[in-house]
Amino acid sequence: MEALKVTIVQSHLFWENPKANRQHFSQLFDSIKEKTDLIVLPEMFTTGFTMQAEAVAEKPDGPTLVWMQEEAKKHNAAITGSVIIEDEGLYYNRLIFMFPDGTFNVYDKKHTFTLAGEHKVFTAGTTLKRIDYKGWKIRPLVCYDLRFPVWARNTDDYDVLLYVANWPERRVTAWDALLKARAIENMTYCVGVNRTGLDGNGHQYIGHSAVYDVLGEKISKADYEKQFVETITLTKEHIVKNRKHLQFLNDADKFTLE
Repeated sequence: MEALKVTIVQSHLFWENPKANRQHFSQLFDSIKEKTDLIVLPEMFTTGFTMQAEAVAEKPDGPTLVWMQEEAKKHNAAITGSVIIEDEGLYYNRLIFMFPDGTFNVYDKKHTFTLAGEHKVFTAGTTLKRIDYKGWKIRPLVCYDLRFPVWARNTDDYDVLLYVANWPERRVTAWDALLKARAIENMTYCVGVNRTGLDGNGHQYIGHSAVYDVLGEKISKADYEKQFVETITLTKEHIVKNRKHLQFLNDADKFTLE
């Protein structure tokens, strides 16, 4: 069974400056020393977590999407992260999953962060997505979605749960605990990528990007709080062995989302 190499990119962000962020991440991509299959960036990686959507939003086929296509082709790897998108007059916190061949899938953040007024600016998504890539089933979610376990519930046998985020320092204990919990309760790899640095609203971020295995063990090794690029190998054998032995998912309560 084929392994999946996932590269997590933890970095500061240039406030409301898409061009500077794209250039910065291009340089970080060039620092990746080994072959990778998937590169994961933070939430709103071109702007930081701003509510000034009108000033910085891009069209669905805007420059960041084109840049992602170019970088995915260059590195022969999928790239994902969320971007502020204006689509038919509405603003979305939209995760883009760009495949190496230039095709892509999107997920619009379901749980808008009311504490920051995100719900007043951005339209919430309504549809879960499962992305099939290289024989792996990936469930992409965004930041505040992490607090809502029902939305992440593994009812369709996915292999990787993936969160991109701008999760502030003051609540990072919850980030650490919930990423680990989502891995354990769903018997899945859980990948969480957060930013570092100070944003334009004065909020501090200290990263804590990490990858957990299906037992909740942290398998990424890089420093929690510094900028880093790290590639972690995920294996299907780990998932199959533990699900077959423990069978917790077979005992889960049955329900449907409305």
